[in-house]
Amino acid sequence: MTMSNAGGRRRAPTIHDVAREAGVSRGTVSRVLNGGHYVSPAAQEAVNAAIRRTGYVVNRHARSLITGRSDSVGFLLTEPQEKFFEDPNFNILLRGCTQALAAHDIPLLLMLAGTEDERRRITRYITSGHVDGVLLVSSHSGSPVAEELSEAGVPLVACGKPIGLGSKISYVAADDRDGARDMTRHLLSLGRRRIGTVTGPLDTPGGVERLAGYKEVLTEAGVEVDDRLVVSGDYSRLSGEKGAERLLAQVPDLDAVFVASDLMARGVLTSLERAGRRVPEDVSVGGFDDSPAALASSPELTTMRQPFDRISAEMVRVLLAQIGGEDTAAVILPTELVKREST
Repeated sequence: MTMSNAGGRRRAPTIHDVAREAGVSRGTVSRVLNGGHYVSPAAQEAVNAAIRRTGYVVNRHARSLITGRSDSVGFLLTEPQEKFFEDPNFNILLRGCTQALAAHDIPLLLMLAGTEDERRRITRYITSGHVDGVLLVSSHSGSPVAEELSEAGVPLVACGKPIGLGSKISYVAADDRDGARDMTRHLLSLGRRRIGTVTGPLDTPGGVERLAGYKEVLTEAGVEVDDRLVVSGDYSRLSGEKGAERLLAQVPDLDAVFVASDLMARGVLTSLERAGRRVPEDVSVGGFDDSPAALASSPELTTMRQPFDRISAEMVRVLLAQIGGEDTAAVILPTELVKREST
């Protein structure tokens, strides 16, 4: 349907046009646009069909004045900007959350806060009502962002269980500990006994849980947990490279490495090749994530697959429920061992 004024120029369709086309009241159209409460399925379908036919587009600014909502969500990454471009996991999560929100016609705003000043500015921006809720990625213990947003009443869902905040924050996480246990068992099943690990940052839930799973399985198998076999990284490729160099210097008879991310594992492979160690003949290497970095490695990387699509979808589902007034929630999703050439 084409809307035109007396001068022949096309005008934008209005809510009144939608109501007339659907054969319902303006109030019914308004209720459909604001969530469909107290609207029959038949009326909702008639309104949606009328919106498609007329090409009506919601005036978000006008609606926000009425509802007090911005009709947008923030994707907050509390890492330096270079991490966003280096680590493929962040882009995968961003894409998945964007797609999940698009089904609800809600835009996603990317926010990077890698410094203290950036965190303060973005926290002020969020608590001023510019977004309806926040998807928080890469939360570090000691960082006040999650607690400040929670105390301000901002709906919030973290990717990974926030350390030290208990049930105060909703979160969606892969089962990091169980995934680490599965990978360590796999390396043990290959006859490896001098199994090192390059951990993630130990102020993040993934870093803590993956290290715990590694240690638990070695202890259960009667293999000594040697502190020289544990070095920390920061999920960057360079930290994996440096971590492997330290492991080889401290434990020359190293025969396997569990690496807490695929990107770090690529760095580990670089150091092993430089040292003349063959993978997997001399040293087996297992990663975590099943990100594009796993397939870009040479050899291709055995890894623990995180269900990123499900994580993104669940983060959006839990956040929208919280925006709608529901309580906090926790979702933990299983990981899967993917065997490739590096073990």
